Formats: sequence, structure tokens, C-alpha cells
Amino acid sequence: MPDWYPDMLASVADRVSTGRVRAVAAVNRELVATYWKVGKEILGRQSQEGWGAKVIDRLSADLRDTFPSAKGFSPRNLKYMRVFGEVWPRDSIVQAPLAQLPWYHHIALLEKLSDPETRLWYAAAAVEHGWSRNVLVHQIETRLHERSGQAISNFKAVLPATDSDLLQQTMKDPYIFDFVAITDRHNEAELESQLVDHVEKFLLELGQGFAFVGRQVRLVVGGDEFIADLLFYNFRLRSFVVVELKAGKFDPGFLGQLGLYMAAVDDLMGHPDDKPTIGLLRRKTKNNVVAEYALRGYSAPIGVAEWKTQIVDSPPEEFTSSLPGVELLEAELGDR
Repeated sequence: MPDWYPDMLASVADRVSTGRVRAVAAVNRELVATYWKVGKEILGRQSQEGWGAKVIDRLSADLRDTFPSAKGFSPRNLKYMRVFGEVWPRDSIVQAPLAQLPWYHHIALLEKLSDPETRLWYAAAAVEHGWSRNVLVHQIETRLHERSGQAISNFKAVLPATDSDLLQQTMKDPYIFDFVAITDRHNEAELESQLVDHVEKFLLELGQGFAFVGRQVRLVVGGDEFIADLLFYNFRLRSFVVVELKAGKFDPGFLGQLGLYMAAVDDLMGHPDDKPTIGLLRRKTKNNVVAEYALRGYSAPIGVAEWKTQIVDSPPEEFTSSLPGVELLEAELGDR
């Protein structure tokens, strides 16, 4: 083969790969649009003729006879289509992000949420972050839209506007560590150990772009040794993130300790192209006013947030319904 052949192969392979992705996306858009139109047709006929569930059962059976190799026409799925056509106007369906979501994701939005604006928020987040259906459901059930960007911080005061806005949106308050089992001792080492044991779920709760660097990271400053609880690197923010875990009440004095760790990471581990290290102090409880006052004296970017093992108060009604079992959905819908 000539010398230029590897370049041609790479170029053609890239075009084929891109084409396949676009083809799958186009098929998904058409599937979603078709389901919406079917839902509208069912709604219109029901409104005019006043017929009930028996017609949907018959329609399901006849569609499966007409299209024997097709899946997705179970009575349950036709009812989902009816609700789908009812809750969304056409303009919403043909535009991103709804048009980009797989049908399973739409079912989660219909089952778990009742407010259109909240559905759109999660739809956009699912597209941006590439969430699977299960991750989407988890984020809804832990009320991510209520927690995102809520950490107390000094980001606006110490960072450029573009950096501070992006960083603030990555921070949550509270963080939900529903995958850990904490005893009444409220031991910080116990919490740290369980977070590391469940690092994949921990990274999901932290948000997009985080990579785990280490636990109990040793930092030597002026001959003295200091230990940072957890260290991460965020590839979107291009900076290290030091996380300190505290099981008790917020104490402003802990910010000084965290600031020392951040400065040490900048000098000992940072690359010249990295942005300043970010600090995140996780407390079991905090006083927002005290935290805001305490942060005014720091020029390094620090966020303060609570952590919980569960949503303790009763969720609103839109969060109480549950999806059908995964096996049932896969058996009935088939389309991915």
C-alpha cells in the first residue's frame, strides 16, 4: 500500500463513524416525532368519539399484526404516546433537547415529573451530560435541579465571570451520598472510606468532568506534613479540587486548613496551564450566613456545602410515581 493509505483509511473510518452517529440520531428523532403524532391521533379520536381502553388494546394488537417485526406498540406504550402527545406542543418535540432523547428517557420524564419547565431542564441536562435512563431517573429522584449551583462560595468575588459561573453550576447543596451507610458515630474517616469504595457513584454526584486523584494525599510544606482528605481534577475547569469532609457543624477555622491544602496543591502538583486549585468543604450542617461571612476573607475559590445520605423530607407529588420495571419496559418497548 502507498504511504498515504493509512491517512485515507483513518479519514474514511472517521466519516463512516460520524455518519453512523448521525443516522442513529436521525432515526431517534423520527421515532420520537412518530410517537408524538400517534399520541396526538389517539387523543384526537378519543376526544371526538369518546372511546376507552379497549380500543387501545385492539389498536395494539392490529399494529403488531401489521408490523410483526416492529416493537413498541404494546397497550402500555400507546398510552405513553397519548400522554406524550398531550403534554408537549409540536414546537418542543421537533427542537433540541427533546428530539435528541431516546424514548426511554421520555418515559422517565413523563413518569417522574409533572412540570413542563422541570422536564425541559432535565432533558437538556441529559443531552449535555449524556446520561443513561437510570442516571436520569437518579438525578430526578435526588432533585438535582433544586441543588445545582446552590453551594455557598466566593467564586464571583475571586474569579472571572465566565469561570465563576461555570464553577458555581458544578457545585451542589446539599450533596446526596445515598450510597453510603453512616453510623451514629458520624465518623469522618468512615464517610471518606465509603465514598472512595463507591467512587463511581461519588463521581456521578460530583458532576461532569471530575477524575479521582487520591485519598489522604500527603502534602509536605516547609518540612511539615499535611494530609488532604480527597483530591480530584476537573477537566472542564482545568483545575485540581481539594475536598475536605467534616461530619459536624461548620467551623470557619476549617477554611484556613483547606486554603493551606489548596496552596500546597498549586505549588506541588499543579501545571503552569492549570487554573487555581478549588476547595470544597463538605459539612453535615452549616450556617449559610456564617459561611458567607467566613468566605469574604479568602482570595482562593472555595465552596461550602452540606451533605446528606438521603432526601429526608417528603418529595412533591411529581416525584412519587415510579417507572415500570426495567425488564417490563424492555420487553414491551424494545426500541433503544
